[in-house]
Amino acid sequence: MSQVDQIAKLFPNLMDITDASLREKVAAVWTEAIRVGCGGKGWTVEELRAVPFTLLAGDIDLRYIEHLNSCAKQCIAIARVLGEVFGERIPINLDYLIAGSLLADVGKPLEFDKDASGKVIKGHFGDMLRHPFSGVALCYKHGIPAEVMHIVATHSHEGDKVERSIESIIFHHADFVDFDIAKYLGKQAAKKK
Repeated sequence: MSQVDQIAKLFPNLMDITDASLREKVAAVWTEAIRVGCGGKGWTVEELRAVPFTLLAGDIDLRYIEHLNSCAKQCIAIARVLGEVFGERIPINLDYLIAGSLLADVGKPLEFDKDASGKVIKGHFGDMLRHPFSGVALCYKHGIPAEVMHIVATHSHEGDKVERSIESIIFHHADFVDFDIAKYLGKQAAKKK
C-alpha cells in the first residue's frame, strides 16, 4: 500500500487534493510526523486515533484525528459556499486549503508524548515548540508550498499578528469552531462531576 493510501485511511480528504505531487508531499509529512512523534518513539495509527482532540478542554469524547477530518470538511464546505455566493471574486486555491487543513496540526504528534501510564501529555518537545512551528519545519523539509506552510504557521494564535491569506482565514475559523465547542463541552462535563 502506498504512503498516500495509508495516510488517506486517516484523512480521506487527502484524495481531494488534485495536484498529485502536493498529495504525495502531504502524505510524506504525515508519515514522518507519525514516525518521529511521541518523544521519538513514534505513534501507531490506533494510538493516534485515540489521542484527544485537545488537552485543554478536559475529559471530552472528541479525538484529534476526528478534529482534522472535521476541519478539512468544514473548509471544503466553506469554500463551496463562498464560491456559490461570490464566485471568483473570492479566489480560493482549494488544493492549498485542503493541504493546509490536513497539515495545520501535523506538529502535534511531536508536541504530544505519553507518560509512564500511557496517558497523552504535552512532552518536552511540546514545551519547547508549539505545533505550528514544528509543523512548518516538517512541511519545509518535504517541499510543501509556502502558501500551505502559511496556513500551518498562522492557524493558531501565532498568526494573530500577521495578515492571514484567504485559505488561512477559512481554516482558522473552522479550527476554532471545533476548539470552542470542545471547550464548551469540557465545561459542561466538569459541571456534571
